[in-house]
Amino acid sequence: MTPPRRPHSTRTLPRPTRLLSLSMFLLLATIGLPAPECVAQRPPQNPLSEVKFNPEEAGYELKWRDEFDGTALDPAKWEVRGVGPRALGFVSPEAVRVADGLLRLGALRKDGRILLGAVGTQGRFMPRYGYYECRAQVQRSPGVWAAFWIQSPQISNGEDPAVYGAEIDILECFRKLGTDIVSHNVHWAYGPHQKSTRGMQSYRKGVGDGFHTFALEWTPEKYVFFVDGLRYYEVTQGISHIEEYLILSMEIPSKAEEIQNTVFPDEFLVDYVRVYQKKGDGVKH
Repeated sequence: MTPPRRPHSTRTLPRPTRLLSLSMFLLLATIGLPAPECVAQRPPQNPLSEVKFNPEEAGYELKWRDEFDGTALDPAKWEVRGVGPRALGFVSPEAVRVADGLLRLGALRKDGRILLGAVGTQGRFMPRYGYYECRAQVQRSPGVWAAFWIQSPQISNGEDPAVYGAEIDILECFRKLGTDIVSHNVHWAYGPHQKSTRGMQSYRKGVGDGFHTFALEWTPEKYVFFVDGLRYYEVTQGISHIEEYLILSMEIPSKAEEIQNTVFPDEFLVDYVRVYQKKGDGVKH
């Protein structure tokens, strides 16, 4: 089933951006080159609606938040996630800082390694359904990318997303797709039969500069993806019905040629994370 999607609008989305994206896909397919992480993307699109979503007006209540006002990561809410090798990098607590009201997830070179920052709420906060929002500034460079996502602890144990959950990518910023584009995705059934919705690109002028909000509404029926409160995609595939945990991370590819233009150090800056839920939504602390 193909998730519903509005046709491209020529009002705000520049035609050269659309043609470049499509021609890139066709070229790779024609010459048989392996696609990098971000190529399996749909062409970029404008919001489905110009009306900004307000979770409280939609019946949601704020249930959990972190404003990163302290001087260190709150261990009651987060832990540094996956310390150790990750693709070309190495996840390290040295690349995770809280300062000036921001969570700072870095990508930096040290002692011959590229250190990456990643944090998660596994074992601390495990919600099901709701509205998830972060306000953040994405990384400056191509190659590395900022990510805000929700992960199932059971995703490798079976193929039914209702039972085993899904990976829900609320935000990924692949700079090589353009400075005004961010991506979303849903994956499930980790293993030989892994499935995906394919990357969904959202066009938002200026999204690569300054702070913006990135959000997901997850209900028993669908996922809805938002940028700056505007609804871009609705997906009815891969719906998880189990508790999952939140992740904020700086990611890196597995091929050295893809970071040739990366400027180190770089940072993914997060101002806040907020989770809203309705009565009856599940949450595990």
